[in-house]
Amino acid sequence: MDNNELYAQAFQEYRSQNYDAALRILDELKILDPNYKSAYSLESLIWHAVGNPVKEFYACEKLLPLLRFSSPKEKNFSSDIFYNIGAACTNLSLYKEAYEFHRLSVNFTDDEKKALDLTSVIIFLMNFSEEFSAADFHECYNECKKYLLKMGISPFPKRFYNNKKIRIGFLSADFNNHPVINWSWALLTKLDKNLFEIFFYSSSKSSDHVTNHLRSVADGWRDIFDLTDEDAATIIRNDEIDILFDLSGHTSDNRLRVAAYQPASVQISGIGYMNSTGLDCFDYFLSDVYCADNAAAMNEYFCEKIIKMPHSHICYESSVNIEPAANPPCIKNNFVTFGCFNRFNKITDTILATWKKILDAVPNSRLIFKHTIFDTADGKNFVCERLKNLGLDLSRIEMRKANYKWSTGSKNIWLNDYDDIDIALDTFPYTGGVTTCEALYMGVPVISLYGGRHGTRFGLSILSNVGLNELAVDSYDEYIKRAVALASDWELLKILRRNLRTMMKKSPLMDAEGYVRDIEKVFIKILNDEREKFLNG
Repeated sequence: MDNNELYAQAFQEYRSQNYDAALRILDELKILDPNYKSAYSLESLIWHAVGNPVKEFYACEKLLPLLRFSSPKEKNFSSDIFYNIGAACTNLSLYKEAYEFHRLSVNFTDDEKKALDLTSVIIFLMNFSEEFSAADFHECYNECKKYLLKMGISPFPKRFYNNKKIRIGFLSADFNNHPVINWSWALLTKLDKNLFEIFFYSSSKSSDHVTNHLRSVADGWRDIFDLTDEDAATIIRNDEIDILFDLSGHTSDNRLRVAAYQPASVQISGIGYMNSTGLDCFDYFLSDVYCADNAAAMNEYFCEKIIKMPHSHICYESSVNIEPAANPPCIKNNFVTFGCFNRFNKITDTILATWKKILDAVPNSRLIFKHTIFDTADGKNFVCERLKNLGLDLSRIEMRKANYKWSTGSKNIWLNDYDDIDIALDTFPYTGGVTTCEALYMGVPVISLYGGRHGTRFGLSILSNVGLNELAVDSYDEYIKRAVALASDWELLKILRRNLRTMMKKSPLMDAEGYVRDIEKVFIKILNDEREKFLNG
């Protein structure tokens, strides 16, 4: 069997999800030909599939010296490898490297659609770092517009309709049991059907019980995963949608190219993504009085008009059916346990150094992490080295496996771990969202840091709506002080453990009826405003 046949066999095993068999064949192939580039590429895909970003990174790293960057035939192949290693770097919190490799990936492709999608990935990645300015974001926004122009995507002529009800279209790849559903359930299912008709444009192949329920409440459901951007936009156009609400922004599998055709009379983005899309096709971005408090900063980063909801721009809907522990664990442990269940790639070295100062200031305290990176020994060892290099005492840190998938019933198992946490520590600048809500719902107070950028202020908004705005601070020093002070007040921790869920349920954060009435008013107002502006030229 020659090398190409061996590779084909390995690829078939990969497609069949027989990953161990595929790796054995690739090992044989690499012995026969250490320079067989596709073997390392396929190996990286396998490690990605099994959730081992460390080995994914190393496989790509071995491949880099073999790439012939000057060869036109290898440009797209090199672009793919740069993307893969950039994605691995993102999962390992290597933000600078991730940014640079994604940039290389854009530079090495001649495909405008691919370049646009990669630039969208870069924009999303920039939210993980404090280093990027508004000018940096706008540079990427302009690149997106350039690629849209090269692809020949231009807006349809604007139209307004006179249907009996206002037609709202929701565009997303996440109409399934995805975290964003916990924030958008009321919006998607509770609008007044006497006033509105609801259409869903789903860009996902997968479906589950959430998908089935959304289908049942929809006035129109369109699967657009396999459609071209223009065909999907034409369907939205033919449905005479008054307001198209994009829930994805620059997140995975977005269909911003569909929105770029401007198939609806008015277009909004928000909820599923934390910052501006940077695209002229969106008229508005949904925010609230806390996230968009700093008008100057918002205008600096955004091209959309900001909608300031009077309380919260999201409405949390919990699927949890278990009660929080009766007392915080410090009562039985006789020491305070901090925790962070956010995605580990949100955790920067700066925030880790801040957490070290908190642990140093609170005697005998502990810190618990929980994430999929700890599901493998490679991931755990990688993180341990990082923590040791930053001077953290590993004897005071617990790294728990996630072993968690977004499936029915598993969330209860996941959230039981909050019984072991006294205080949750939020990440920065990419803060927690649904994770923050889950911690509070389980009776665990959250310390959050916010800045000027919209996406850094989700913790501020959530905590302010619940009545805990004093736990949201605007500097690392205040973050440390607030965490240390709360850790010293065990009586307050007991009170919060027993009352936080009730506080949330009575707050605007979970007031589905009030939230929906407010957003209905917003929809009616912006449609009328834009119609009047259009008619008046």
